[in-house]
Amino acid sequence: MKGRALVRLRQLPEMVYAKVGQLLTTKAIQMLCLNPKPACLIMMLSVLVQAAVVNTSLAAAPEPEQVCNWLTTDGPKTDIPGEYQIDDQKNETQIRLSFRPQQQNWSVATIDIRDRQNKPLFMIRLRAPCQILQARRAHYNADGVLISLHSLASDLKTITSEEPVNPPATLPLKPAQTHSPILALSDTGVNYLLPELQPHIARTEDGGILGYDFWDKDNRPFDIDPRRSPYYPLRHGTTVFSVLAAEAPDEPIVIYRFPALEMCRYQELVEQAAQAGIRIMNLSMGSRSYEDWTCFEQAARSNSALLFIISAGNDGQDIDKEPIYPATLDLENLFVVSSSDAFGRPGPGANLGRRHVDILVPAEQVEVIDHRGVRTQTGGTSYAAPRVAALAARYLRANPDADTQQIISFLQGRAIATSAPVTAYGWIPDPTDDFGF
Repeated sequence: MKGRALVRLRQLPEMVYAKVGQLLTTKAIQMLCLNPKPACLIMMLSVLVQAAVVNTSLAAAPEPEQVCNWLTTDGPKTDIPGEYQIDDQKNETQIRLSFRPQQQNWSVATIDIRDRQNKPLFMIRLRAPCQILQARRAHYNADGVLISLHSLASDLKTITSEEPVNPPATLPLKPAQTHSPILALSDTGVNYLLPELQPHIARTEDGGILGYDFWDKDNRPFDIDPRRSPYYPLRHGTTVFSVLAAEAPDEPIVIYRFPALEMCRYQELVEQAAQAGIRIMNLSMGSRSYEDWTCFEQAARSNSALLFIISAGNDGQDIDKEPIYPATLDLENLFVVSSSDAFGRPGPGANLGRRHVDILVPAEQVEVIDHRGVRTQTGGTSYAAPRVAALAARYLRANPDADTQQIISFLQGRAIATSAPVTAYGWIPDPTDDFGF
């Protein structure tokens, strides 16, 4: 892999090439991929170029012995139920230790090290009495922006892998798009470094990514959701995008990373999509808070030519009685999809509702490409929605004069009854079938 990668880097400026050459000799870079797939090489190159041209910042790693001392310290600490915090004055960090199942007689401990501004630095997971199982380090540039996550060996120094966080969109040149985009995805972003997905990404006239990151407010809608864990962020949008790409293979897809921290920016997102000529948008997401979606509701109602295909959710509940948003918003340009097995029976955990869920489609074993570029299977309503969005896009491409209600009527007409009436219109056994257009 080293030789093959170096050949591709020959055209880089000398300073960058020299830095890359040094980094390619390290175990960290060798372990970026388990095999020399093109996807891994592109991800590796993106990380290396950032490291070469940007001053970066790495927190000093604690020694394993020090980590063990934190687990048994009798020094000053702040007790919190199930955990405690140590204030490290020397390194200006706060060290929080949590224990499972309980602080006394614990079996697994997690250490989270942050700076005075609560910026994540290290996460270490251990088994009693002090066996390091996992370790992650946040890698920042000189401006304090997170650029990658390092996985570390048990010595807490050796980098075993590195994941880019918000890499430059280094897409190869491609022929001009034959279609103006009509299909978009709003999600946690997409790993646009994967060669398997790049041909399906809508592009600007100069070859850039068509879309926007409304979370980070930049032109890099990379797939990452750090809300649950900054060290092991959720990656959701890439797999959803891969279903759209597989079932609407001729459609250039616009990518919008949703504004999780400022949900009222959805109004700007919807307006931008409408101005770009998008007619169908996939949203495989939701929450129990109506307030999260008020601005989206206003924008969607004002842009009736844009059809939103929404996942019903995976809470195992009747959303007619226990609302999930945006699936239960009262909008005429909303179409809500839930998941079934191959026989039309609702999937385990799939939300239902004869009023608010329009149809089921088989989505319990869907072939996807995940954030790493690995082909695998997954399931749930998040993957039912893009199957229907792709069907709607194919129909619209064949019937370009169809308005939103005609697209919805087509989808309703494709559905057949299920054995139990759990949705408004039944289910579509095969959404890849172009019957009816």
